[in-house]
Amino acid sequence: MEKNIFISIIIPLVRINDYFLESYPHLLSIDYENYEIIVLPDEPVPEDFQGIKIISTGRVSPAIKRDIGAENANGELLFFLDDDSYPEKDWIRKTLPYFKDQSIAAIGGPAITPSNDSFLQKVSGAVFLTKVGGGIPERYYSKGKTKEIDDWPSVNLIVRKSIFTKIGGFKSEYWPGEDTKLCLEIIKEGGTILYAPDVVVWHHRRPGLLRHLKQIGNYGLHRGFFAKRYPETSFKLLYFIPVFFVLYLCLFIVSLFFFSGLAYYLAFGFVLYAGALIYAFFDINGKVKDFKISLVSLYYIVLTHIWYGLRFFYGFVFVKELKSKLR
Repeated sequence: MEKNIFISIIIPLVRINDYFLESYPHLLSIDYENYEIIVLPDEPVPEDFQGIKIISTGRVSPAIKRDIGAENANGELLFFLDDDSYPEKDWIRKTLPYFKDQSIAAIGGPAITPSNDSFLQKVSGAVFLTKVGGGIPERYYSKGKTKEIDDWPSVNLIVRKSIFTKIGGFKSEYWPGEDTKLCLEIIKEGGTILYAPDVVVWHHRRPGLLRHLKQIGNYGLHRGFFAKRYPETSFKLLYFIPVFFVLYLCLFIVSLFFFSGLAYYLAFGFVLYAGALIYAFFDINGKVKDFKISLVSLYYIVLTHIWYGLRFFYGFVFVKELKSKLR
């Protein structure tokens, strides 16, 4: 792929916020010349942001905003970002070599917690740094080698415009989950999606436990629904494990009252779970090098497992249709 290929960066957001103002200079200082930045707020923006194309969309979902951005994009590659993220200076240059292979339809890279996040934001991010907590740590930490993937969040997702147009874009009323559907459509079309550990952006995490759990609950609800609606990439044991954990807790509590002998044997499961948490502590601490963050993240992990499991179960069993309220 030619080094002077034109690039389009697409960022959906509700309004210009502090995170975007932080991201703005990073976007302008990317070490590449031929690119445009398309920002899609709900309402017109009175300020003049040099070097940025602003398209007001009204109150619609992020998926629709990204589709509008793609329709107005001139680039051969679409670089998708969230409004609370910003790229490394070499983001584009690190990406382009992967697209020399014409079979590569999309690239996904890690979204790393910034050093200026608050303590609890870093705790929220730490949950996802270990398989015990989030299941897919390479989404949040640059690790391992390049590999094929079948699902990637849109906070750091780069897609060929040709295949994006061919499959009709996100074309989705889901949020979150629109990126899962997009990746599935790419694969159905015969495209390959690669994980690229060196294609890095920085992504702010949710501040505080309640906002962390709200995000986790949304993920669980949609993944549970997707497990039955789009089982090709969502019906996986990994996503069901928190449900099994919740069912195990319920069985243990019931056995305490009615089957004390069974409760004695079930208690062994908590020994195994404690061992997993100990592993998670050292795994996280090896990455963040902070004892307090690693320790508090264990509390977050337990609550994450329970709440994700409950919401996944609800989405899988009870939800018949799940669409964003933002149309």
